[in-house]
Parts: sequence; C-alpha cells; structure tokens
Amino acid sequence: LRALVAEDGAGGATDVMPAGLAAAAAVELAKLALRLPALIVADDVSPDISRHEPPLVTVTADAVAGFRHAVTRSLAIAGEGRVPLAGGLATRFVVFRDAIGGGSTAVVVGDPDFSQPVPVRLHSACLTGDVFGSSRCDCGDQLKLALARLQEAGGGVILYLDQEGRGVGLVNKMRAYALQDRGLDTVDANTTLGFDDDERDYGTAVRMLQMLGCTRVQLLTNNPAKLGSLSDAGIDVAGRMPLHTPINVHNRRYLTAKAMRAGHQLDHLMAALADAGGNPP
Repeated sequence: LRALVAEDGAGGATDVMPAGLAAAAAVELAKLALRLPALIVADDVSPDISRHEPPLVTVTADAVAGFRHAVTRSLAIAGEGRVPLAGGLATRFVVFRDAIGGGSTAVVVGDPDFSQPVPVRLHSACLTGDVFGSSRCDCGDQLKLALARLQEAGGGVILYLDQEGRGVGLVNKMRAYALQDRGLDTVDANTTLGFDDDERDYGTAVRMLQMLGCTRVQLLTNNPAKLGSLSDAGIDVAGRMPLHTPINVHNRRYLTAKAMRAGHQLDHLMAALADAGGNPP
C-alpha cells in the first residue's frame, strides 16, 4: 500500500493521514483481504500520483474503517429452502449474500417461537472440523451438540458464519497450525502471523438475526465475547447455554489456551485440569 490520503469535500487530496492511523488502516486492509499484514506505507501527496507507473491504488483510512459496516448493511437474503437432516431433523436454510459476494447461512431448526428468547448458536465455519471431523478443534462437536440441543428445545437458529479460523481464513489457519506444531498455542500462533487472537466480527450475525426477526436470544456458547457483541448491538441476550464437548489428546492444548487465555468458559476442562494437578488432561 503506497499512500493513504485524506480527501476534502470536493474529492481533492488534503493532508496525509497521521502515520499511526495510516499504518493501522494498511494492516486492517490486509486483514480484510485475508493476507499476511505486511505492507509498506509511504506518504505521497504528489499531484502526479495518478500518472505513476505502475499505477498506484490509493485509499483513505476512513474508507477502510467503514468497509465492514458497509458490507454488513448490504446483506440480503439470496435464497432459502427446506433441508431435512439425518435423524428426521427438519430445518430451513436461509442463505444471505452481501455486495462483494460473501455470505453466511441461517439454519432454522424446527419451529422456534420468535416471540420468546430463541436458542441461537453463532457458529464460525470450520472446514476441518465441521466437514472432515478434525480432532484438533471442538468445532464439529459443538455444531452437532448445538443441533441436538435445538432439537430438544423444539427449535432454534444456527448462524453458520463465513469466518474460518476465527476470521483469518483457511490459508492462515493452516499456517497457524504449522506454528502450533512447533510449540506455539492458538493465541500466539495467530498473533505471530500478525493477526489478533480473534479476528471475527459479529456485525453480520446481528444483521442476520434482525432480518429474521429474532431479537431475543438464548445463546449457545462458551465464549463470553459473543454475548457482549450481541448485547452491544441491541440484541437481547436472555441467557447462555454452555456447549461442553469431549477433550482429546489432539485438542487439549487448544481448549486449554481458549480457557486460560481467551476467557472461554469451559468448566469441564477446568475441572479436569484441577484433577490433573494443573496439567492439560
């Protein structure tokens, strides 16, 4: 990224954005593209910049800051249909798309009563866990357990969000796995790559719930951050339902890092740690 230049009301260049803001916008832009956030930011307000060879793409820091919100506001329902699942579970898939082609899916299970707090699971897509049954994470187990809980409750909603690898994408998730194999935990692996521990944004989830008419929820999660994100956006969170899944030799370090460093409420893990004298089970 060569230049981040502010614009005046007439569309002309004014002052260069402060160095700190320009650098932050550059990193955010790289994260939006799911690229490793390594860029060069250089001040350049030359009137000849439009004739630079090769051509330079310029963007204002304000445009970067407003991008996520604009994409979220563009969300629309692209299609929906009934999808019966194994075991006779009746669901309706509602597929959302945004202006840049991305999207997520709401899986409406059974016949939830939207006049009451609806059991809701915000589930970030996990190709390795959800589709292939990876033992390295608890994603697939949480998804199956959430479906079972919603069936028991008579209905609910799973928002299947396009946020692979806590928002860093599948490529960077594999890079993080490689770092974990060298001894880092899931938090340090993400930050070593230049990302935050958790890059997910729940604005899309809020918008989906609003469009479904679901503004009071009972959240199925171990992650307190999800409760705060929904509450701050005006969703009434009536309570939390934990999803405790099996601990195995492959996911124990991952779950321990989520509990000890990311604040996930994994009571069953903490009990196992206490029984093991503080060592992961």
